[in-house]
Parts: sequence; C-alpha cells; structure tokens
Amino acid sequence: MSEQPSPTQSRQTQIYLEGIGGRMPIVPVDVNALEARAREKLSPASFAYFAGGAGLERTMDANRRAFDRWQIVPRMLRDVSTRDPSIELFGQRLPAPLLLAPVGVLELAHAEADVAVASAAAACGLPMIFSNQASKPMECAATVMGDSPRWFQLYWSRSDELVASFLSRAEACGCTALVVTLDTTLLGWRPRDLDAANLPFLRGKGIAQYTSDPVFQRLTRETLAQPAPPGPKPSLAAIGALLDMARAHPGSTLNNLCSGRARAAVQTFVSIFSRPSIAWEHLPFLRAHTRLPILLKGIQHSDDARRAADAGMDSIIVSNHGGRQVDGAIGALDALPAVVSAVPKSMPVLFDSGIRTGADAFKALALGARAVCLGRPVAYGLAAGGRAGVESVLRNFMTDFEITMGLSGCRNVAEIHREMLLPAS
Repeated sequence: MSEQPSPTQSRQTQIYLEGIGGRMPIVPVDVNALEARAREKLSPASFAYFAGGAGLERTMDANRRAFDRWQIVPRMLRDVSTRDPSIELFGQRLPAPLLLAPVGVLELAHAEADVAVASAAAACGLPMIFSNQASKPMECAATVMGDSPRWFQLYWSRSDELVASFLSRAEACGCTALVVTLDTTLLGWRPRDLDAANLPFLRGKGIAQYTSDPVFQRLTRETLAQPAPPGPKPSLAAIGALLDMARAHPGSTLNNLCSGRARAAVQTFVSIFSRPSIAWEHLPFLRAHTRLPILLKGIQHSDDARRAADAGMDSIIVSNHGGRQVDGAIGALDALPAVVSAVPKSMPVLFDSGIRTGADAFKALALGARAVCLGRPVAYGLAAGGRAGVESVLRNFMTDFEITMGLSGCRNVAEIHREMLLPAS
C-alpha cells in the first residue's frame, strides 16, 4: 500500500511544485526573513510596537536562549509513515498543539486586523485567542470563524461591571475558554515605544472591545458629562491625534470629532486600564461570572502554579508576555518544567513566549506543555501578506512541527517525551 502524505506534508510539496512555475511563497518561510519583510511594510513606530520588549530586551533574548539550551535527540526506525499532530484540549480536537496568542492593535499591521487573523485561523482549524486590546470587536472576528474554536483574553480593568460585560459577550459569541493575563497590571517600560512617544491606545487604536461594549459606552457618556481636562496645546500633531481617535471610533469621523465622543472614549479607557490591585482573592469573581474554563496567563513560578491549581483554575499559560513586561526576567521555557511539576497531571499547561518554529514547539511539548501559542509571527504575517500571509505562517508552522515530530521518531504528540531532549553542551 502506498503511503499518502499528510495535509501538512503536502504543503511542503506544494511550495516546491509551485516554485517550478515561478511562484514563490506568499510570505517568507524563514521567521527572520518574515520579520524583516514585516519591518519593510510597517511604519517604524508600528514595527517597534510589535517587535519591542521591556528595557534592554534581555528577557526577549532569554526566551530564545532558553530554547538553545535544549537539543532534540531523534530516534530512528520507528515507522512514522502515519503521523497525527492533533491534540484534545477542553473537549475540542485541534489539528495541532497550536493556538494563536492574543496580539493587540493589529490595525497597525493591516486594515482588516483581527478579522483577517480570525479568518486565517478558522481556515486552519486553530483556536484564536481574541485580544482584549483588539482592533475589531470580538463579535466581528467570531462572525468569520463559523464553528472554529475561539477563546477570549481578559485584561482585568478597574471596572468589574465592564469585566462582567466582556465575559458575557465572550460567551455569547462562542468563545470556549477565558485567558486572564496577569502580567500586565502595569504597562512595561518599553524604550522602543517611548523613544517614538507612541502608545496606540491614546490614538483610539486597539480599544475596539471597549468602544463596542454597552457598559463602556455608558462610562464614556459619563466622562462626556464631566468638564474636559486640559488637552495638549494646539498643534498639527495634536490635531492629527484627534483625527486618529475620531477615525478609530465607531460612527462618523466628523460626528466623533464634533461630539467629543472619541476623545472621551480614550480618556475613559485610560482611567480604567489596568488594575494593579488584582490579587488571588479576586479570582472567585470570575468563577461567578463565567461558565468557561479559566486559564491564568503569565505564571512563571511553581508556587504561583500551585496557588492557581488550589484556586480551581482550569489551566496555566507559562508566559512572560514575550519579554514585553519585565527586563531581565527568566526565559519562559526555563520556567516551564517547574510549573508543570507543580500542578496535577490533569491540569493542562500551555506555553507562550519565544515560540518561532516547529522545533521550538517540539521542545516545549517535550518539557511538559500541552500546546503552544504563536504571537509575533502572526502579526508579521499579517503585515507582510494580510489574511493570506497569516494563513501561510500558520500552515508553515504546522508543517514544520509535524515534520520535526516525524523525523524525531514520534507518530503523535503523546510520544513526545522529556527523554527526547538533552541539555546542550
């Protein structure tokens, strides 16, 4: 009986065959070239927002160095003619141990923003974690996904009423899990953004979940009813910022300018994002307001992992926010084994921060992760090629992972074990 290539392996063949006819990949396959292509497409400030990290970006470097400390030891003669990279997570079968990490302000990369990414994720059958700081409302992204899985990321704001509204909307639009990001109760010190004096939220970008929410709209009306705080001195830059706010806000640009709604929305957002007082004792509020599985994102210490399990959380995502929050922090992969050991085997641990290739995913799974989340490469694919660019990035990653899995001697994800890694000498 002849061996049939898997759908992901067929992608590799497809790329080579299309090359015979002179057709090159939509976006670069190499992740470094992909980043370079995105840099060409984006404005310097927009690229800095996606690519930058905290401080001297030592944590970003630590994320990548952590992968280099482990080497895969392939095993031979194991009959990998049939491979199954799929996993089950929270009762859903996924084609690969891969999710799209929440990435905010995607309008900086492409006008279709979250909708384009959602469409590409659905085409691949992969879950997209809707960002709390999305450029399109979660309902718009959900519309293009059909029955494909989607989750929602929450930044816990100062308004519990708004939090409850977000959770209700997430359930209503078909989200099947809640990801609570814990590491951004304060905005990290990010020199690339600071040197450009650029925070997109202050221009009304990346706050579509807010401006589409009935609770936030009421809070904005309350802001409008109060005396306006003094604004910046009139200048072309200040006028440009007001225009950006007005264009980003739902409705007529002219009406948004004249009514002050867009500026009031930004003021309201600034006043309620984020909430540094959040503590362990606040977690029951989430349980009381959602039926969804709750994942805590940003756990890096085994004691915090144990507390999450004791608090009845459903899962953990080991993450340092891609190095965007604390400079000089532990590489996320270095934190993974201790976190996995600290929680019950029945509690899935996911991984985020620094994932770039299928080999990276293989190493994370060998160290105990159930699945990984892909962030910056998705944004770069969107900038470089729109929706098609994102789908290309996802399919390339899935193919890379399956080939790595097979060439390492594994027929499925369950066969990926710690014994398949050795510390680098």
